[in-house]
Amino acid sequence: MEQHINAPISREEAGRLHAGDYVYLTGTIYTARDAAHKRMQEAIERGESLPFPIEGTMIYYMGPSPAREGRPIGSAGPTTASRMDRYAPALMDLGLGAMIGKGKRSQSVIDGVVRNGCVYFAAVGGAGALLSKCITSSQVVAYEDLGPEAIRRLEVKNFPVIVVIDSEGNNLYETAIIQYQK
Repeated sequence: MEQHINAPISREEAGRLHAGDYVYLTGTIYTARDAAHKRMQEAIERGESLPFPIEGTMIYYMGPSPAREGRPIGSAGPTTASRMDRYAPALMDLGLGAMIGKGKRSQSVIDGVVRNGCVYFAAVGGAGALLSKCITSSQVVAYEDLGPEAIRRLEVKNFPVIVVIDSEGNNLYETAIIQYQK
């Protein structure tokens, strides 16, 4: 099924998505990779606020290349999501609405998705130049010293993703293999 949704995402909206759905995102999403996740975890442990509102937020696991002239961002492809697995459950427990990356997730992340009514989307790896065309603005909002791994606020329009793990724990990476073997 194909759906168009706005970011941030509500739990009700996440609950209507199913593994395998094609989704086009429009709105505000944030980027964060390993180093930024580590700093956010440290901030949480110190009782500090996160550098962006977490409720319903979508985090895109991406570190962009430099912007070309006239563009807000360079190539913007997904990075391997499992590198953030140790941090994701705590963020979901604080209200994170969705994650965007590529690749499989650990059982603790799947459990967090179900417990919190979240969703895990995959963006197509290797298509960073094409994905960047769906990004209308990019602004560093935290951890500028991390360079490409700084947290950015992105405005996206019709950003294409696929639901991999839905709020009920259905996992496209598992069901697609079963379907293919038939």
